Amino acid sequence: MAWIFLLISGLGEVGGVTFMKLSNGFRNWKGTVGAVLFGFISFYFLSKALQDIPISTAYGIWTGIGSVGSVLLGMLVFKESKDLRKILFVLMIITGVVGLKFVGGGGH
Repeated sequence: MAWIFLLISGLGEVGGVTFMKLSNGFRNWKGTVGAVLFGFISFYFLSKALQDIPISTAYGIWTGIGSVGSVLLGMLVFKESKDLRKILFVLMIITGVVGLKFVGGGGH
């Protein structure tokens, strides 16, 4: 379950940063509420995942999910640049996250 919690927390991070963008500097109340809600989900499930996954592995994967998800959402939803170099670096992040999963394992 810890890995599922970590995935949920990473997706919550993507949701939180997306709603933070939509909050327009916390001036839009709907975006602000979304940012707070998804931020809570992200940190809650990260704390659950950290009960079984080492912090070095969990935090690296959590930030990787958040980074990759945010970049992809930026490209698809917010019409940000789809530069091939950007995509190459996203693939490097994914490679690092997969590597952490393999070498980090689980347990205490």
